[in-house]
Amino acid sequence: MSQKHSSGDVDTLVGERVRSRCIQAKTSQTTLGKALGVTFQQIQKSEKSVNLFGSGRLLKIADVIECNVTELFGGDSDAPTIISTPFSKFMATKNGVAIIEAMLKIKTPALRRTVIEVAEKLAKT
Repeated sequence: MSQKHSSGDVDTLVGERVRSRCIQAKTSQTTLGKALGVTFQQIQKSEKSVNLFGSGRLLKIADVIECNVTELFGGDSDAPTIISTPFSKFMATKNGVAIIEAMLKIKTPALRRTVIEVAEKLAKT
């Protein structure tokens, strides 16, 4: 069953993924803008879907932030939805990237589970 999505849904999600990947790659909006020949304000607006990334520009962005362009669209052909979610919005923040990177460094599954339980308890307060 295919779902219909507006181009705005896809643009928002791609903008969030570009932002998340830039944070992961430690690439500032200024650095990305210079590589693309635009200002950091234009990058900022594109990440928020005020301005749109063109297909050629997306290829250049993927090159600069060292990812495959399909990652910016989800990269999973089995993905059922292409919409912005609270998760994708959080992953487009420094805190979102930091928590995932920190969790990936915890090698013990039991310790990782303890961190999750603490976070869940804090969320209830």
